[in-house]
Order: sequence, then structure tokens, then C-alpha cells
Amino acid sequence: MEKKSKNSAVFEMVKERHRKSFETALEEKKMDEQLISLCKFVASTKNFFTSSGCAGRIVLLRLDENESKKESAFYRKWHCTVSAKEIIEAIDASTDENLWLKQEPFILHIGTGNIENSRKILEAMREAGVKRGGISVAKEGKFLVELLGSNFMSIPVKVKGKKIVSNDFIENIAEIANKKLERNYENLKRLELALKEKLR
Repeated sequence: MEKKSKNSAVFEMVKERHRKSFETALEEKKMDEQLISLCKFVASTKNFFTSSGCAGRIVLLRLDENESKKESAFYRKWHCTVSAKEIIEAIDASTDENLWLKQEPFILHIGTGNIENSRKILEAMREAGVKRGGISVAKEGKFLVELLGSNFMSIPVKVKGKKIVSNDFIENIAEIANKKLERNYENLKRLELALKEKLR
């Protein structure tokens, strides 16, 4: 009984800290619009919280020769569909040695206080058709489940400062990236509906 009370106290403290962080992010407009509804729901529950997340995006990313992020790695970020013209202009304006065009999926962390509630999150994940996810933290009073979308694309567009793709290619790849991003947002919406069923 004592251990249960201690776990509850730890969870309540962690949940309150993340609630404040979430409210601050909302006030400062640092939340991805596509995540707000889902995170508001999770924050309203008794036994769950969100700790961090990204709804998915299209980016131009600086990478070194080992494909590791360099300092100030994000050259451009779009949290919505983007025109090929915008991408081409951004690539042409860059003087970076290595530049990659990426479409990245959503990533979401949902926390709870015990393994039983963690299973509910994973059940919602499966029902929504989200294939990537699992428990990333498991300790006294704090379990964290990481959920990842599966729509992803990564293509080099500049190597050692030289553009290695044509504008026609970028126009085609921009269309593909936008479609994948839209599917990503649709999957995120299905996940939200499944979580609302499971995390009552």
C-alpha cells in the first residue's frame, strides 16, 4: 500500500509538471496545430499526460558526411504541405555543403503511472493502425509510451554545396512528400479517436 501511494505521488507530480508545460506551449503558440485537440484530451484525463510531440513535417536538413545533424541543422521547416516552388527557392538559396529533403512522421509521447495504463495506450495505437511504438520509460510512478507514424521520406538534394537534383525532380518529390504528410495527419486523427475510446 505504501509503495502504491508513493507511485501515485510521483505520478501526480510528473503529470502536473507536464500539464504546466503543455499550457505554456499553448500560450506561446509552440504546439503543432494538428496535435492540440489530441493533447488537450489527454491532459483532461486523470491517469495520462503528454510530454512532447511533433505532428509531422517537411524539412530541409543540414547533415554532415556521416548523415549526422550539424549545428542549427534545420534549414527550413514546414508543418503543413508546401509548394515545390518554396522548396526549390530554399534549396537554391542554401550554401550548405550537404542538404537533405525529408518528410518526417508524427512522434508523440504519452505518460501514465503504471504498466496497465501503458497497455491501454498501446491498444489504442494498434486499433488506429499505428505500427511503430512502445514503452520508452518504465520506472516508479512514470511510464512513457512513444508513438511514431510510419510515413517517412529522406532524399539528398545538395552534396558539398552542389545541387544534385533537377527542379522537375523536386516538383515530383514535393507532390509525394505532401501526400505522405497528409496521410500522416490522417493517421494522427485516427490515433486521437482510438485514444479517446481507450483512455477514459
